[in-house]
Amino acid sequence: MGSTVDDFDVQAARSHFPALNQTSQIYFDNAGGSQILGEVIDSIVKYLAQTNVQMGGHYAVGKQSTEKYNEGMKAAAQYINAGPDEIVLGSSTTQLMRNLSSALTFQDGDELILSKLDHEANIAAWVQLAERRGLTVKWWSGSAQTKNGQPNTNPKLDVESLKSLLSERTRLVACTHTSNILGTIHDIKKIAEAVHTIPGALLVVDAVAYAPHRQVDVQDLGVDYYALSWYKIYGPHIAMLYGRRALHPTMTSLGHYFHHPPYTLESLLGLAGSSYELTASIPQVLAYIGPNPASKWAAIAAHEEKLQAIILGYLRSKGRMVSVYGEEEASSSLRVPVISFNVEGWKAADLVERVQGASRFGFKSGHFYSKRLVDDVLRLGAGDGEGEGGVVRVSLVHYNTGEW
Repeated sequence: MGSTVDDFDVQAARSHFPALNQTSQIYFDNAGGSQILGEVIDSIVKYLAQTNVQMGGHYAVGKQSTEKYNEGMKAAAQYINAGPDEIVLGSSTTQLMRNLSSALTFQDGDELILSKLDHEANIAAWVQLAERRGLTVKWWSGSAQTKNGQPNTNPKLDVESLKSLLSERTRLVACTHTSNILGTIHDIKKIAEAVHTIPGALLVVDAVAYAPHRQVDVQDLGVDYYALSWYKIYGPHIAMLYGRRALHPTMTSLGHYFHHPPYTLESLLGLAGSSYELTASIPQVLAYIGPNPASKWAAIAAHEEKLQAIILGYLRSKGRMVSVYGEEEASSSLRVPVISFNVEGWKAADLVERVQGASRFGFKSGHFYSKRLVDDVLRLGAGDGEGEGGVVRVSLVHYNTGEW
């Protein structure tokens, strides 16, 4: 299987990633974490070697440390068109969602609408909150079934199915921008508009699988809270949560009692969970994207469309023996190159092991922490272990080539 993808300078892109030039491994597991930019690596090393002190000091190195951290926060916010006071960095989106769930205020009788197409990071925190507070959970599976009641291999979070769940008691809707199994892009802007027809209702979006592939503008999307992971966007192993500034006064601070308003999202939720050296490296990701992000992301989307067309075309050529989950069309307006499938007569884990034993491809099988999607929506029976059952997933990004 192979093709040439020549409208995007993929070799120039690959030159920024040391791992791609040191091994013959073909990285097809990028949804689990991308390779890291050499400039980010250099930044982390330089920070630790030259400015590794506690921030806030008035001596020379202390000032440099503080300045580099602040520059990282500004760059991280700029990346999604937010203010530095509207973001918080932490160890993982799972942790940040847990923190957020502890800071929001709910009333008896409030309802939470939770997507079953999501990674558990944007589910478990809300389920456990509902259990503690006696809140009502409504499950949103979108177009989860076909007319004959059989599982739909391409479920989508559509606005119409959401509207059927909304009520005057809706307090929060949690959903994914793009499933980390299906790769389907959901219309978050329209979803936000629907959610906000209910006074006081909040929209919490997991964009971990979307952000490595498209430009993000939280103002245009109209979201309330929005999470992503920098280590899947070619950067350091750290996550980020956006929270709309106007909502800060409504949140309960998790910080120390001597922290006073006006709060930033970091002071509300951060719990010192960010890393100085990792935060300081984030400007290197923006530098890589360049001064014209819209143009760069458009080129990336076009390149990735061609990559996913190769994979999807190959899988479709096998007919009924292969079941593809998510959009089968390669259009970049519909999906990102996170492609999951199963092959008739093969357990997903066995297939992965066989292919990897005879090739340079690196990819995985399982439920990828979207277990409710795999078990309840696709009805594939993922088992209790991450590697059991589920799907085969190959996930590409712009530094992948069409020559395999």
